[in-house]
Amino acid sequence: NFDLKPLKRNDDKHAFIIWADPQVKNKKDVEKMMATSVPDTKKIIKSLGKQPIHGICVGDIVWDNHALFADYNQAVAQMGIPFFQALGNHDMDYRLGGDETSDKTFQENYGPTYYSFNRGKAHYIVLDDVRYLGTERNYDGFITQAQLDWMAKDLKFVAKDALVIINLHIPVNSGVKNKADFYQVLQGYNNVHIMSGHTHYNRNMINENVFEHNHGTVCGAWWTGPICEDGTPNGYGVYEVDGTSLKWFYQPTGLDRKEQVRLYVDELTNQKRLIANVWNYDPAWKVEYFLDGKAMGLMEQQKGFDPLSVTLFKGDKLPMGRTFAEPRMTEHLFIAHFAPNIKRVKVVATDRFGEKFTAEI
Repeated sequence: NFDLKPLKRNDDKHAFIIWADPQVKNKKDVEKMMATSVPDTKKIIKSLGKQPIHGICVGDIVWDNHALFADYNQAVAQMGIPFFQALGNHDMDYRLGGDETSDKTFQENYGPTYYSFNRGKAHYIVLDDVRYLGTERNYDGFITQAQLDWMAKDLKFVAKDALVIINLHIPVNSGVKNKADFYQVLQGYNNVHIMSGHTHYNRNMINENVFEHNHGTVCGAWWTGPICEDGTPNGYGVYEVDGTSLKWFYQPTGLDRKEQVRLYVDELTNQKRLIANVWNYDPAWKVEYFLDGKAMGLMEQQKGFDPLSVTLFKGDKLPMGRTFAEPRMTEHLFIAHFAPNIKRVKVVATDRFGEKFTAEI
């Protein structure tokens, strides 16, 4: 049990941080987390001012090494804000039985695996969508009927136009087997955001009334370098709530928050190809390019591989130490072609809130 103290101010305006997959396996990973992710998050927390702020880790706190929960707890203590935790597949107990015993150590450290709370006019739900299948590291994305029934009851106390923020590990849109049952519970709610992790890439997915933010990870490609498998920088989500409105950006660790685009140029026959990776893109964004100061219009969206991720991860010898990381196909690449005599290339990406992010080469 614990005591609750009344908040001495209105929290209709507040902010929260989403950490996905810090996933530390050993003390070397912990050192990287403490030297990079923690100070960066502290800086962002300070920049958000005096509004109430909390954090949510959407799973894979550790990488099967439960002794390192203590190191994660130390990271949270240094960041100085309350953190809520969701269960990831690497946070589970594998050798105690089936799914019903797989969260024993997690619960001993952090309490229940599904629960809800209110802050201001926002309603937060945390779920466990990792189902352990009874053999070592064998799991799938699934939300138990008990949780769905509980969520339906929980939402009876929540207005249909409320801001609902659901936090879990495996992305619902692409990874949960019974996602249709989950979406059915949310029928009638038109302001729902899902916060997920697990994939080690960044992707925004919109399913009618539900906006899912599948976050790039704190650890990137398992602490092997500065980016995730899709070229998204290691980082985390930053969200600001104002009543029932939500604004957000992706914070790349160690970089300025205005750095939201990375550019590459390929040399082709008689022309050059411009590639822009706009990692937090969603369909409400606009990506334009300029050649020697002249506006050329929109860039063409194209699936492909981020060139830096190919350099760092492609092949069975890279990256050093954790060679399973590979370049990941992504939809947030944009291309344009231009003549070899062009001297200055600029890309301006405008997000859904009208904020512009510029990159030049």
